[in-house]
Amino acid sequence: MDRLRPMLGERVTDAASVRGQFGRSEAYRQPSPPDLVARPADAGEVQAIVRACHELRAPVVAFGAGTSLEGNAAAVRGGLCLDMSAMDQVVAVRLADMDVRVGPGIRRKALNAALRDTGLFFPIDPGAAASIGGMASTRGSGTMAVRYGTMRDAVLSLEVVLPDGRLIRTGRRARKSAAGYDLTRLFVGAEGTLGVITEVTLRLHPIPEAIAAAVCPFPALRAAVDATIAVMQVAIPVARIELLDAVMMRGVNRYAGFAYPEQPTLFVEFHGTRNAVGEQGERVRAIVAEHGAAEMQWAREPEARSRLWHARDNTLYAGRGLRPGSEAIITDVCVPISALAECLEETSRDLESSGLLAPLVGHVGDGNFHLLLLVDPSDGAEIARARARCMRGSSRARLRSTGRAPASTGLARASGRIWCRNWAARSRRCARSNRRWTR
Repeated sequence: MDRLRPMLGERVTDAASVRGQFGRSEAYRQPSPPDLVARPADAGEVQAIVRACHELRAPVVAFGAGTSLEGNAAAVRGGLCLDMSAMDQVVAVRLADMDVRVGPGIRRKALNAALRDTGLFFPIDPGAAASIGGMASTRGSGTMAVRYGTMRDAVLSLEVVLPDGRLIRTGRRARKSAAGYDLTRLFVGAEGTLGVITEVTLRLHPIPEAIAAAVCPFPALRAAVDATIAVMQVAIPVARIELLDAVMMRGVNRYAGFAYPEQPTLFVEFHGTRNAVGEQGERVRAIVAEHGAAEMQWAREPEARSRLWHARDNTLYAGRGLRPGSEAIITDVCVPISALAECLEETSRDLESSGLLAPLVGHVGDGNFHLLLLVDPSDGAEIARARARCMRGSSRARLRSTGRAPASTGLARASGRIWCRNWAARSRRCARSNRRWTR
């Protein structure tokens, strides 16, 4: 701290109360506070901090908004935490190029508020009020990935401080390049292991002329998944298509004051011109009816849509409300969509035999789903049983289906063993050698 105090002043601290704030997140994990917390204001200060830590062999963890579900920003070996919240500027918006340069600390909702009058928006929506730097670092996605892609597709270039303090830019503003390595994609999803992101250039999209959302209850999970596959196969460009099981619908009804049937349900949203949205809605209505869905309930007004997606975004809290005082151990699994129904049914049977309460929500359009395993935080045996189900049920079913975990929330602490099962030994050695190369 003595080395950093002249530069940062009160923006570096070892106060226990501050360190405690940066030792926890939305993940259900034991707190892992850092030894120091520093709040840089620009890339130059990040360079100086990282260079000092490099010389002292001290770990560095970049902290965005603390909304991660996998313990991504946990300081498991102490060291210094970089609080990136002060680097929250919108540096430049280029309307003609439909891109924006931002600091890593800006949150996605604040970014869209700043873009409101431009006719453009940033579509990646992981649900939480996440920071852009954190989303890039974990290769986040969310409800609109089925239409607009993930952070892998949204990030055009990065400014990064390497572990020895060098500052690099991973790309230029041109949308295409066939020259050399794609360094941007290397850093997107690296979770801070290769460097600290200090600026992000993002792809933007025009705000649609018309937006409509609908809720479709189904008699069974398989029917909802089969309907989703049919929608995707006929190339209907849905903007969102989310699956909530009957248990989660019970939680959402309680949380948001809805009265939807407590059945497996699709939340669907359409973007486009008024005519295109109407046509897409009619085509989806016909498909879901063939798979036994009840009548679609529409939310066309902005207030109604906002209420619907607010409930979807807060399924963590809606699910936990089903068991007051519980914590949620969260799984993150992605399989080829053709294998999704079988994987869900196998997981459901496994949970029934375990006696665990575990509402389900999924980005079903791309084969991704989450379970919230609700546990008593004081019951060690129940927690162990839930973690065993995570490994045995979700990850093994996923691997038999040639899927991946985690899919949308990053790797971090919670998925380390699953990562080892995802990749062959040679692939793991290759990934680890990339980390050594940057140091």
